[in-house]
Amino acid sequence: MNATVKKRKKIKKEEVVGVVLAAGPLLGFFIFGFIPMVLAVFMSFMKIRGFSFDGARLVGFENYRYVFTDPKFGKAMLNTLYAAVSMPVSIVCSLFIATLLNKKVAGTKVFRTILFLPYVCSVVAITTMWKWMLNTDFGIINEILKRLGVEKVPWLTDSTYFMPSMLIMGVWGGTGFGIILYSAALGNVSKSLYEAAKIDGANRRQQFFSITVPSISPTTFYLFVMGLIGALQDFVRFQIMGGDGGGPGESGLTAVFYLWRMGFKNFIVQGMGMASAVSLILAALIIIITIINFKVSKYWVHND
Repeated sequence: MNATVKKRKKIKKEEVVGVVLAAGPLLGFFIFGFIPMVLAVFMSFMKIRGFSFDGARLVGFENYRYVFTDPKFGKAMLNTLYAAVSMPVSIVCSLFIATLLNKKVAGTKVFRTILFLPYVCSVVAITTMWKWMLNTDFGIINEILKRLGVEKVPWLTDSTYFMPSMLIMGVWGGTGFGIILYSAALGNVSKSLYEAAKIDGANRRQQFFSITVPSISPTTFYLFVMGLIGALQDFVRFQIMGGDGGGPGESGLTAVFYLWRMGFKNFIVQGMGMASAVSLILAALIIIITIINFKVSKYWVHND
């Protein structure tokens, strides 16, 4: 009897400890996640000048109407989708490099570590480094091109070259994470599948597209979904590279950049109400795209 009572007390104690440990993250989400989301919904229907609710008034869907009819919002969305091109390119590069590093040769771990470093470094530091490298007058990239007989390229001062520069930086910075995940996924592909394919006369290219690609499709799906969500929220590196103006001709004005300018730069004219409306539109877009990705995934993601 005493043993049963002690066991029950131990279970209750463990339950209390579990509730206490789980309460921290839940409380943090409630304060810093749920409450701001609810406020954003209410604020999106209000006209708010500055950072105070003094003089705030309900305007219905006026903020949404303004955003959807603003040519700059359309341009910001197109720029965001353009910038997202670096994501599939990064996935392809990650798979190619991971396949090379998956071979049993010396130094693969060192190369994986080196390639992964850009992903864990500060975005601000990495972007500042690229800003120096792409500088028209003293950047190392233009210096290399000069030695090859190519004239200086205005990477960050010409709208024609600004976004390609950001794409190159995006591919360079995002490839390392994919390499690590693909390296793990490639190591889990059954060797018996390749042996059976060799017996059937399949060459390396056929083995790659018929065995490797389907087997690692869950990893590809994860990288694609998370990469697309991240691309739709890209902001910091565009602000550092292009300044508050969004780069030459606003060629670097992304959706979140547009949101930031409304809420924090042009807050007297536009304000937090419109910024909240933009945030909810962007959130709805991310949710819709993610749902579509999950629906379509059943046609190409293999979980066997």
